[in-house]
Amino acid sequence: MKWTDCMPLLAASIIVCSPAMAGDAKVGKAKASVQCAVCHGPTGIAQYPEAPNLAGQVEIYLVKALGDFRSGARTNEMMTIVSKSLSDDDIANLAAWYASIQISVQQPQ
Repeated sequence: MKWTDCMPLLAASIIVCSPAMAGDAKVGKAKASVQCAVCHGPTGIAQYPEAPNLAGQVEIYLVKALGDFRSGARTNEMMTIVSKSLSDDDIANLAAWYASIQISVQQPQ
């Protein structure tokens, strides 16, 4: 069997095994503007040095991080409190919003 014969199987397994990204970025934006923008900024660029930039972050990473804060697997004074009130849908929507923000990076001169 050639390796190219395995490509359809590999592609199908990636699709089946990848997590569903069903978050609604528009709903996430509304939630973020109320709950997250104070620290993480309205565009996902942090307002305080202690808060990370979330703009353009990988969606699955944000889902995991927020879930870990909510469960206590990861701790931060502010995020542990804030995440307790988030539902799974809230987390998916917030992750979709921040992941949808386009950022650009420039190499230093």
